[in-house]
Amino acid sequence: MTISMTGFAARKGQGAGHSWAWDIRSVNGKGLDLRLRVPDWIDGLELGLRAELSRALQRGNVNLTLKVARDGIAEGAEALRVNIPALSAVLAALKQVEDAAMEAGVTLGQPTGADVLAVRGVLDTSSADSDTVPLRAAILADLPALLAEFKAMRAAEGLALNGVIAAQLDAVAKLTRDAATEAAARRDTLATTLRDALAKVLANAEGVDETRLAQELALIAVKNDVTEEIDRLTAHIDAARTLLADPGQVGRKFDFLMQEFMREANTLCSKSQSLALTRIGLDLKTVIDQMREQVQNVE
Repeated sequence: MTISMTGFAARKGQGAGHSWAWDIRSVNGKGLDLRLRVPDWIDGLELGLRAELSRALQRGNVNLTLKVARDGIAEGAEALRVNIPALSAVLAALKQVEDAAMEAGVTLGQPTGADVLAVRGVLDTSSADSDTVPLRAAILADLPALLAEFKAMRAAEGLALNGVIAAQLDAVAKLTRDAATEAAARRDTLATTLRDALAKVLANAEGVDETRLAQELALIAVKNDVTEEIDRLTAHIDAARTLLADPGQVGRKFDFLMQEFMREANTLCSKSQSLALTRIGLDLKTVIDQMREQVQNVE
């Protein structure tokens, strides 16, 4: 089953005296790009989350947001406390600055309590517990449930994506058959045209090397033959259908295959020598380009 790189999941959890809310979403990407917004006061949390996400996901630009609050405190509110060691260090530094200023004859304005509290590290939230190991363990234990919901949505998106790509492959297959039919009809016409051209040249030219001329005309015929392009398109269609049925991460293989599809369609158009075949080639390029856009979302 095809897996999409597009997905979303949200979940709430509770444990170790705290409650939290998850939000994870992703879009397509060439590799796995993890962007996390999690509380930095929970030691080792981001590292643990990155490790689990890297094991669970292969590709996509993934954004994970986690909000944590102590139980009994309204969401968004903060219970504040003073970090005594940090406060002592700030006050000692202020005294040192004031003493140096007095010796230099400089008068300084007295800092207010708000000025002191604004110094980084002096004021903590109540969530900044000294031991965050139990909380980290509880959050990491809740992650698999979030990932299960997230991967389920990506699988559902992949199922829809599978249907779209399968329909586009059917369209490519039909156009390839149409191209084969038109090429076969054109082959008889082209052979007649070449024979007539050869007869006219031989009738109006003396001393022409008939063997050399026949070789040149045969080379032109080979260059205008699209049999190989049609055969390769057919092979690419079979390969693409095999990838659609593969449960693994096939996005990169699919993306490469789209380049091969487009290469054959371009060659078909350049060698067509027929308005009808050119139109078929242009329709092929349109469908292949639309399919390539869908393939960009395959994991």
